[in-house]
Amino acid sequence: MAKDLSFTCANCGASHAKWSGRCEDCGAWNTISEDVPLAAGPSKKGLGAARGTPVPLGDLSSEDRPLARDLSGMGELDRVLGGGLVPASAILVGGDPGIGKSTLLLQAAAAFANAGVKAIYVSGEEAASQVRLRARRLGLAQAPVQLAAETNLRNILTTLEKEKPALAIIDSIQTMWLDTVDSAPGSVSQVRSVAHELTVFAKRHGISVILVGHVTKEGQIAGPRVVEHMVDTVLYFEGERGHQFRILRAVKNRFGPADEIGVFEMTGDGLTEVANPSALFLSDREAASPGSAVFAGIEGTRPVLCEIQALVSPAPAGQARRSVVGWDGSRLAMILAVLEARCGIPFAGLDVYLNVAGGLRVSEPAADLAVAAALLSAREDASLPRQTVVFGEISLSGTLRPVGQTETRLKEAAKLGFEAAIVPDRSKTGPAAGMKVQKMPDLAALVGDVFGAG
Repeated sequence: MAKDLSFTCANCGASHAKWSGRCEDCGAWNTISEDVPLAAGPSKKGLGAARGTPVPLGDLSSEDRPLARDLSGMGELDRVLGGGLVPASAILVGGDPGIGKSTLLLQAAAAFANAGVKAIYVSGEEAASQVRLRARRLGLAQAPVQLAAETNLRNILTTLEKEKPALAIIDSIQTMWLDTVDSAPGSVSQVRSVAHELTVFAKRHGISVILVGHVTKEGQIAGPRVVEHMVDTVLYFEGERGHQFRILRAVKNRFGPADEIGVFEMTGDGLTEVANPSALFLSDREAASPGSAVFAGIEGTRPVLCEIQALVSPAPAGQARRSVVGWDGSRLAMILAVLEARCGIPFAGLDVYLNVAGGLRVSEPAADLAVAAALLSAREDASLPRQTVVFGEISLSGTLRPVGQTETRLKEAAKLGFEAAIVPDRSKTGPAAGMKVQKMPDLAALVGDVFGAG
């Protein structure tokens, strides 16, 4: 009987009936490989004691009761994890090359070990001597962390079963290989099989496993997306090479908020926690200047203030340029269209540059009003008052819509010395902690009242 073959793109995960040099879905070259089935079927030993037998929803055995989380002592890491490390959990950490993933996880392993959690750090990319050199540079040489340099998954699982640690860090999943799968390390089949084996092992033996994953040029974790579905938590380590700030962002978390962030600063001694990100992101902000607006945002459960910077200049002959860093480019195009259609402020023939200072990436619609204020400030060469924060969502009709956690945003702004706020008209402000709150019904009111343009 003929063998059924299937092929998968390692870049986008698309399935193909035959091999080709270029993926028709994402256009990447040499990323398609054959899907090789596992040599053996699923283990007879299930993940739970019931082995597939249904039980009542409210019938919790002693082993099903919530377990106490393990705290590392690194407040930012514990925050992103949802309050600490959950036993028998699988965590996937992705990030750009050289961003500091290995440094972060080596520091995390040392922190957990110093807190009494038995930890093993398995490196598939570096020799043990290289990891020791990094540990010495970070001042972690005396941390009670066990170290191994191995890529064969069978050897790794044997070691973990023998040593019985509470935490195992695998750096990285793309370098691991399973000898029952006939393909090269880093291929779709290998990554999927290795992730499955490690996740099942973590659940059966009560070991927390942290997997490091490389990312593609689009910023997604390399390999099949099914890996992100297998694990309990997916974290992205973000940051700009030119900035010292690093953001650890949760995009999936079965044990806590799925949009929480932790802020770190890269120094010569490694990563240090930033207890007050708002003060750090605004530390270089001097006197009020055109094209600058302070946005009071919410990242997970914490308020974060950052500076939105805009520059508007005459465009040379040809099409005007739109450049965005740290925000959604399509949303910028929408706001420019609303300013022209609803407020009569044209941007045709003008280059527009938008930047979120500090390397932070902002995704919530509440930044619409701050972006519009920065654009108007740059175009009219008129500065907003320096001690003013701005937030609100802009609709296509030009009206302003209120956003959630208004009082939390205002309290954080007042704590940092801001005296005024510009918010949508129907916002529930409550006691504004001594701040002057200016409510705007629509974008035209901002144009007329604040900038006198139109």
